Formats: sequence, structure tokens, C-alpha cells
Amino acid sequence: MKLTDSVLRSFRVAKVFRENSDKINCFDFSPNGETVISSSDDDSIVLYDCQEGKPKRTLYSKKYGVDLIRYTHAANTVVYSSNKIDDTIRYLSLHDNKYIRYFPGHSKRVVALSMSPVDDTFISGSLDKTIRLWDLRSKCNCEGLMHLQGKPVCSFDPEGLIFAAGVNSEMVKLYDLRSFDKGPFATFKMQYDRTCEWTGLKFSNDGKLILISTNGSFIRLIDAFKGVVMHTFGGYANSKAVTLEASFTPDSQFIMIGSEDGKIHVWNGESGIKVAVLDGKHTGPITCLQFNPKFMTFASACSNMAFWLPTIDD
Repeated sequence: MKLTDSVLRSFRVAKVFRENSDKINCFDFSPNGETVISSSDDDSIVLYDCQEGKPKRTLYSKKYGVDLIRYTHAANTVVYSSNKIDDTIRYLSLHDNKYIRYFPGHSKRVVALSMSPVDDTFISGSLDKTIRLWDLRSKCNCEGLMHLQGKPVCSFDPEGLIFAAGVNSEMVKLYDLRSFDKGPFATFKMQYDRTCEWTGLKFSNDGKLILISTNGSFIRLIDAFKGVVMHTFGGYANSKAVTLEASFTPDSQFIMIGSEDGKIHVWNGESGIKVAVLDGKHTGPITCLQFNPKFMTFASACSNMAFWLPTIDD
């Protein structure tokens, strides 16, 4: 089944899970699409089975809190940032609920975390105005450190060869992973918008596009090679009080974001036209939204987690 405008318009909520007592701040699909794991402000980590459509396990990180949870490449392991006590990144085995390793270094809250799609490298950005490069196998300090202005956002490209850093909500810098200490090989300057700041940055699966999320009521789609703004998408509710996650569909064709009023807005990335507004019947702002990498389903979250399925075969 191929994703088209009409298939996207046909998506409906198939299941709603009410496992959390506070907002879900992040979730991540496993690379094979079979599970999704969420982190919440209620300090819980919930693992869902996507094929059976049910929660499998709940773990807690009461002492440290949990945010920005990400699967690693090893089965049953995740990394996440802490939002209590300290700003250490933790590497957790879900199998026995034990920490494998700690990654201390940031002195303020971690606001971006991206796992390499190909190996054990990951990057983190923090309000301490640094981006750090880490290796899961390394017990020592971070492998690389960059000082930046403003709140950093960062992400790997799908090949795991380069990463992008959003700096001061006005520049995207691209770094080669093998020689990032030499500085960026490309810098794209955007029109600075005083009314909002960047909250996220993602590459499309084909590596050709970069999506910039903001805490305003628009997101930007830029060409990953030239830095040209292709489209600016708006017209959804966001009063800056919350961070809304924007995502690509796996085929890189469509862009989606939730909103404060519980609706999901979908655009065609090529034409820039809005193709769907879906009502998720969420009780609060949709903070997290991602498409399953392998199956024709996506998930959205406020304090509830919703699984969506198409209702037509196109």
C-alpha cells in the first residue's frame, strides 16, 4: 500500500492507551517498527507492541526523570536524558532494567538527542550551549564537543555520515562526522524570526530535506544540499507553551505535526499543499508524532498514546 493524499486523509485512531498520568515527552519506534517506547513527565517508560497493539512493559526512572528516549542498535537498549537531579544521559538495558553506562558532561538540560542510524554514535544538544558527540562503547568522556550560541538542535542524516546543528534559531550547520573538529562544511543562514525559536531538526529518509520545528505556529522545510527554504507550513495551533514534534512520513513525501487543539496537520512536501487535518481526540497538545518506519501506522501522544490506521486501500 502506498501513501497518497487520500490514504492519509483516511487515517483514524485505532487504539488509545492511557498508561500515563502526565504528558508523554518523547517516543521512538524500533528500527523494525515492531515496538514503540515512550518517556513521560510522570517518570515512566512504557514499551508498546505495535503488531498486537498493546502495552508490554512499564519501567520507572523516578530518581532521574526521563526525556528524549531513543532506541540504540542493540536489542532492548535505550538512551535517554534526565530531567531531574542532573543532566546526565543514561544508557539502559530494558531486559533487566539496569543501567549499562552513564554519559555525564552537560551542565544544563539536554534538549536534543539523536542516535546514529548506522552505529553506536549519538549526539546531544543542551541548554549549556554545547553539542556533544558520544560513543555507547566508550566509558570515557564525550568524543567531541562544540560550543554554540543559543539553544542547539541537532540530528544525524540517514546515512550516519553527517549531522546537522541548528544554531541560535537562524543557522543550520552541516558537519562531516569524520572531521567535525574542522568545523562545518556548509552553513545555511535563515531569516531570523524573533517571535519563536527552533525546537527540532530532522532529515527526511532520502536525505534530501531537513525539517525545522519551531515553538511558533510554523515549521520550515529546507533543501539539505542548498539550504533553500522549500516551504513554510503553518495554520495550526501552538502558543509556544509546548514543544510540538514534526515528522516526515517514511517515504519522505509528507510532513506531519500535531497541534495544541489535538488535531494533526499533514502537508505534501513537494507541492506544499495541506492534504489532511485529522482529529485525534487528544485531551491536550499533541507533543509527539511519528510514523512507523515499517508499517502503515503512526502514533501520536499527549498524556495518552494513540495508534492510527488507514481506513481505505488506495
